[in-house]
Amino acid sequence: MLVIRADLVDAMVAHARTDHPDEACGIIAGPEGSDRPERYVAMINAERSPTFYRFDSGEQLRVWREMDDRDEEPVVVYHSHTATEAYPSRTDISYASEPNAHYVLVSTRDPERHELRSYRIVDGVVTEEPVRIVPEYSGAAGPGAQVSEESPASTPVAEG
Repeated sequence: MLVIRADLVDAMVAHARTDHPDEACGIIAGPEGSDRPERYVAMINAERSPTFYRFDSGEQLRVWREMDDRDEEPVVVYHSHTATEAYPSRTDISYASEPNAHYVLVSTRDPERHELRSYRIVDGVVTEEPVRIVPEYSGAAGPGAQVSEESPASTPVAEG
């Protein structure tokens, strides 16, 4: 199960809406081994495509080095689907390379509502998992999420 704060969900959905009709992508980093998404990082879709996403290689290298320096890992890898349901495509499955990550998809095909679903993808096997959205993490130590400067502003949206 993915347990995630509402402000992080709002940030992913806002990014997906902002980049629509192209797919949006990014990660939410968290302390290694914690399975707790905390630091939201919107990334650039190097493909600028409504049907495909790819992290910019230079930006990905910088973000992954930053995570290493902070003893973090990508807890959530997210992207949007602009015209289809929030389910991983064959390409999404073949490119899934973080076995510990939750792969979150946000569908923006409906302009009024979004669909958000989470999956584990390991060795080509896709397993959908429940998502629990919480206002804050219970027993959280330290500061809350840090929304990076490149991330879009959060806006309330209807759950879908």
